[in-house]
Amino acid sequence: MQYKEHYSVMEKDVLEFFSRFDKNAELLFADLTLGAAGHTCSLLRNFPKSKVIAFDQDPDAVKNAKNTVPDELQDRLTICPVNFSSFDQQSETKEKKFDGILMDLGVSSHHFDSPERGFSFRFEGPLDMRMNPSSEIDTASDLLESLDDEELLEILYTYGEERFSKQIVENIRNFQREEGRIENTKQLENIVFHAYPKKLRFGRIHPATKTFQALRIAVNKELEVVEKTLPSLYSYLTPGGMIAVISFHSLEDRVVKHQFKKAVVDDSTLRILTKKPRIPSNEEIEENSRSRSAKLRVIEKKV
Repeated sequence: MQYKEHYSVMEKDVLEFFSRFDKNAELLFADLTLGAAGHTCSLLRNFPKSKVIAFDQDPDAVKNAKNTVPDELQDRLTICPVNFSSFDQQSETKEKKFDGILMDLGVSSHHFDSPERGFSFRFEGPLDMRMNPSSEIDTASDLLESLDDEELLEILYTYGEERFSKQIVENIRNFQREEGRIENTKQLENIVFHAYPKKLRFGRIHPATKTFQALRIAVNKELEVVEKTLPSLYSYLTPGGMIAVISFHSLEDRVVKHQFKKAVVDDSTLRILTKKPRIPSNEEIEENSRSRSAKLRVIEKKV
């Protein structure tokens, strides 16, 4: 499916940090979350002698980039069609040093706007939620079927910070006993909606939001992948090289914050450039409301 017009979150902020590099130097960047290729194209345009090695496990993203990245940028772009957790196992990255590494951990608008991917309760679609729909990992529907009550409660409470987890699990089990497997997004949305007290069903945030977030994180092991991958990246930085991470919810940001703090304790050559996370400008939030929860943290290898 073709990606729609895309807004690259905190693009100006990322470029501000990377502007410390000589614009005309032969730099090497890694974009670990290619997505709609907005950040990748921005790096290639702003650093005209640079090269970017980009990662994405989603075949839609890879296909989109090959079709839409301008021809004049394609020869400086290498795409690895895998999850960034295997960064250090790729022939394209081995024995290389990077000036900048970017991780944009947000789920792209493409995923939320594609009913067949099952990320959003706004549309009816299969309850899938896999970043790579051709992978053999369990879908969200599979997890609801296979997990026991305690495991499901843990996911909803930990990854969704959902205070009505117990009632939601109870409603899920009632549905499964009476109707069978939960196959689509609208079924789950309705189950969660009616698990909430009546007076809280029509608030600013839809009752199903946290449950869908929790299941998406569990399906794709999002927090575990970040926690595992970040420590492996520091050795790939050039002196003065930076890792910039954009996160979109408190759980992700907490992982990045703790990983960076641990890194500078373990390795005196590293320093954190963002004592507090950078947040989007009011102007950006007005232009793109999906930017509002973004936080940017940057760590540098000292020269």
